[in-house]
Amino acid sequence: MTSIADRLAELGITLPPVNPPVAAYVPAVISGDHVYTSGQLPMVGGVLPATGKVGEGDGLVSAADAKAYARTSALNALAAVESVIGSLDRVTRIVKVVGFVSSDPSFTGQPGVINGASEVLGEIFGDAGIHARSAVGVAVLPLDSPVEVELIVSFA
Repeated sequence: MTSIADRLAELGITLPPVNPPVAAYVPAVISGDHVYTSGQLPMVGGVLPATGKVGEGDGLVSAADAKAYARTSALNALAAVESVIGSLDRVTRIVKVVGFVSSDPSFTGQPGVINGASEVLGEIFGDAGIHARSAVGVAVLPLDSPVEVELIVSFA
């Protein structure tokens, strides 16, 4: 069986360092045989690549860009998971993904945006990456991020 580190390398993915919290919380906690992550923003090197609402039109973050940011957020969440369990090889299933999209009032494509997170988890974990999910449109997110993703992961 291929290790998750090998699978990440095959996919050309390097997990980022864990993003430091922007408020009074920790990036991930263990409860029983589950890891719960805090909401992860699409930080790259400690900086958001974009801010604002997702939608169509001038001044809005495109759905395609937001999908890429959801992918980045999921990778940030995996880094948080790894930080508390030591190795992603211990993951037995991605149980649930909760995605938030800072949405222009007319935008209804939240599921497509959060597919960025779901798809990369499937690429990495295969059948163990198939999960339950919520994709929620919200008025605003911390730091004016366009997306935020949190995970619930089971491990052994």
